[in-house]
Amino acid sequence: MHLFQRLGVTLPIVQAPMAGVSTPDLAAAVSNVGGLGSIGIGAIDAAGARAMIEATRARTDRAFNVNVFVHQAAQADAAREARWLEAMRPLFVRYGAEPPDALRTIYTSFADDDDMLATLVDTAPAVVSFHFGLPGADRIAALKDAGCLLLATATSLSEARLIVAAGIDAIVAQGWEAGGHRGVFDPAAPDDRLGTMALTRLLATRTGVPIIAAGGIMDGAGIRAALALGASAVQLGTAFIACPESGADDAYRVALAGPAAHHTVMTRAISGRPARCLANRFTEWAEGAQDVPDYPIAYDAEKALHAAARSVGESGFGAQWAGQGAPLHRSLPAGVLLKLLWQEVSLAGGSAI
Repeated sequence: MHLFQRLGVTLPIVQAPMAGVSTPDLAAAVSNVGGLGSIGIGAIDAAGARAMIEATRARTDRAFNVNVFVHQAAQADAAREARWLEAMRPLFVRYGAEPPDALRTIYTSFADDDDMLATLVDTAPAVVSFHFGLPGADRIAALKDAGCLLLATATSLSEARLIVAAGIDAIVAQGWEAGGHRGVFDPAAPDDRLGTMALTRLLATRTGVPIIAAGGIMDGAGIRAALALGASAVQLGTAFIACPESGADDAYRVALAGPAAHHTVMTRAISGRPARCLANRFTEWAEGAQDVPDYPIAYDAEKALHAAARSVGESGFGAQWAGQGAPLHRSLPAGVLLKLLWQEVSLAGGSAI
């Protein structure tokens, strides 16, 4: 039986689990048309995750994906964090604010979150996906025992082999083109920056498990190319940001429709981990930034600055994640967009999943 067939997913298209953007409305709209909708719970606690899962289930009776962050524990460094805040001080002052006195570790890794594990086992979503790494074998076993199909992100063959060894059902092959956070297991290690198509073909021929291609895919031509290279499915994120069901605010949507979409930037400065976003005032300031605090400690500073700037009408300091295909986005309802994408694929025989 193919990858999602037993779940009733009829189109080989996954809507990416973009934390803060992938709402229950968006996920349900995609799932209701036959794709695999997703929600991201890496930035909320277990109670928030349960509420989000329940809200999605209230909108669809079909399968959807729940994504968690499995990042390495942050190494707090008070001196480094103080230097970072001091470097940012002129930006805060420009908008009538002071930087925080100290920075916090604002997200808990799923690797260390027993409450989140208990919530996922209890709610048993059809699909659970891991980003930034893999949890322990006991957590993987618990989710499998609950009946969850498991996905994990890889940016290289070495990461993919770890995923296969852990018994994960399928791999999301995240190319350098992708928007949002790189799924690298170790952000301090060298990154070969493989593009989506090269990575997809490499993993499709070397791993023996289903591959979901992700990064820069925005239309039927891209989907068709990924499937031809051996992907079982594709994952699209940036393509869904402009949908009315997404959680993107007005400033994000305006930026996505403007010149910044042609100039996405990979930066560590926003969160402490490499991530691709629309070029804006913060990425301009942060160009060449060194000694960035660990993820997600650095994110605490960026969020405080964004709030200060936004309070006086400046939206150029937000984390506006987007991939290199951003100029190809379309502002359509999610269900309409999904149907259009599959029409564009024009594959004889339909689903490849």
